[in-house]
This record gives sequence, structure tokens and C-alpha cells, in this order.
Amino acid sequence: MPLMPGAEPYRHEGGETGVLICHGFTGSPQSMRPWAEYLADRGLTVSVPLLPGHGTRWQDMQATGWPDWYAEVDRELRSLLASCSRVFVCGLSMGSTLALRLAEKHGSALSGIVLVNPSVKADGLPIKATPLLRHVLPSVPGIASDIAREGSEELGYARVPTRALHSLTRFWPVVRAALPQVTQPVLLLHSRQDHVVHPSNSALVLARISSTDVTEHVLERSYHVATLDHDAERIFDASYAFIRRLSAATAAEEVTAGG
Repeated sequence: MPLMPGAEPYRHEGGETGVLICHGFTGSPQSMRPWAEYLADRGLTVSVPLLPGHGTRWQDMQATGWPDWYAEVDRELRSLLASCSRVFVCGLSMGSTLALRLAEKHGSALSGIVLVNPSVKADGLPIKATPLLRHVLPSVPGIASDIAREGSEELGYARVPTRALHSLTRFWPVVRAALPQVTQPVLLLHSRQDHVVHPSNSALVLARISSTDVTEHVLERSYHVATLDHDAERIFDASYAFIRRLSAATAAEEVTAGG
């Protein structure tokens, strides 16, 4: 199926610092494009891959699951690690779930992660009923465009495929179980009011990771898709400051080690 206009993956070749940005469940790179372009304009190498089953029609997601989505971001991360001296991973919602899994698996190869409204558990009865629901209903109403800012819209599916949703619910416990393995610096930004992912998800992540360099921001004026909402510039600025700080520290260590 042809891609929805605006759902195309994004890649910008910049300097030695690479950034992988992961979009959310049923979404597309469109929701991350302003963030990606902001970082690219500041000289960073940036990649926003399109996850399998996304960006076309919801039916295409039915044949995909979390191993497919993770494999895509893992491939892109390995590409960035091969060409950049340091790499950061950023994500929104399930994109943050993927970022956490990459941090768990790749360890010190990652210089830091930026999480926006991370999703790591089921928050309501409909999601908890997915194991049974997927055998009865092929899809349920969509979750796209939970945005407070008037006129801002997320490019995502109008329906959520229940088989793919069931796969996501099976991904969460895998990620939760390994959260203590996350030791990289973490910047976590979460909306106080979110109609898709409850803020308790962020609290759980912060409580279980082993990172010692952790910064938390509460977004007061945005809903779930904060990268397209009132606090978008705050996310962009904070993430760039985080990346710049850690990149400078790494560069200084490299100079010292080189003698």
C-alpha cells in the first residue's frame, strides 16, 4: 500500500553525534518530524524510521508485532553506531518503550535516552481485555491526535488493530522486567494530562531504572502527542541541551584518554 503523505521516514546526515527518534503506536514519523528537523538544524545526524505496518492503513499492522518494530529501530541504531561517535535514542509513547528496550540491550553503546510519555503497562480495561478482544473485533477506535493545541493534528490510524495491540501488551512486561538494566543518562518528559498513557507509566520507569543521571520535566500544557503540542519547543530545547551536555562530556573524556 502507498504511504500516507507525510508518513515518510526521515534521515539527515550531520555531525558525529547521532540521534535515533522512534514514533508511537499507530503513528508515523510525521509526529516526530518537527523534533527531528530541530535537531538536524543544529548539526546532528538524525534518523526517524517508519515502523513496519505503520503509515499506510491499519489493516497492514495486523501482520506485525513488537519484534518487527524493535527489529527496525535496532537496525537503524546499528547503522548510526557505525557512522557516529556517539548516539542518543529518543521516543514518544511506544517509541519510548522501544528506546528503553534499546537501552536495555545495547548498554553503554548508547550515550543517553530521551523519553516522552513512555508506555510500559496497560492502563484501562479495554487494553487488559485485548487477549480476548482480538478474537472478536479486528479493530477498536484510534488513539491518534490526543493534542491540546488547536489546529495541530497527528498523522495516525483512525483504528487500532487489536492483534497488534495485543503484541504491544506482551512487549510491556519484557521491557519492565529489564528496566534495572537501563543505566544511561535519561531525560524524561511527561504530560500532566494524558488521555492515552497515564502518567503513572513515567513514575514506574523512574522508579525502576538504574540510571544516576536522570532529569524529569512535567509538561503542563500538552496532552499525549506532546511533540506536536504546546510544549513541543520545550521538548526540543531540553533534548538538545541534554544531548549537547553529554556529547561535550564524552568529547572531553576522549581528549583526556588520548592524552
